[in-house]
Amino acid sequence: MNMTVNNECIKTDAQGFLKNLEDWTEDVGLELIKRHEAAGHAEVTETGWMLIKYFRDYYEDHMRHPTMLDLIREHQKLEGKSFREEVYYKQNLYQLFPHGPIPMIAKLAGLPQHAVAQEMEN
Repeated sequence: MNMTVNNECIKTDAQGFLKNLEDWTEDVGLELIKRHEAAGHAEVTETGWMLIKYFRDYYEDHMRHPTMLDLIREHQKLEGKSFREEVYYKQNLYQLFPHGPIPMIAKLAGLPQHAVAQEMEN
């Protein structure tokens, strides 16, 4: 399964994850979001776009996806939120990305499919 962005063929796997991390650009991200929303998922808001960029930066720094705990810790650090507010933050992430925030955001960010999901596939 491939997609064309700016007259360039971008290769994806059967689930729509990019096969080449370097193929991701903001235009590719917008196409991934368009496909995500066309599949019936919630609209990707400004918050979702910020999460996509965070995932890309995190992956570049750590060579792995952030975990839910990483997201909550970063949110606590930036916002100084209490545990109760963090529970709400996690619930909000699941409202935005009901099939799992981590794999869904990683896909939109052009990151490789998480190793656990790949193992389940094989």
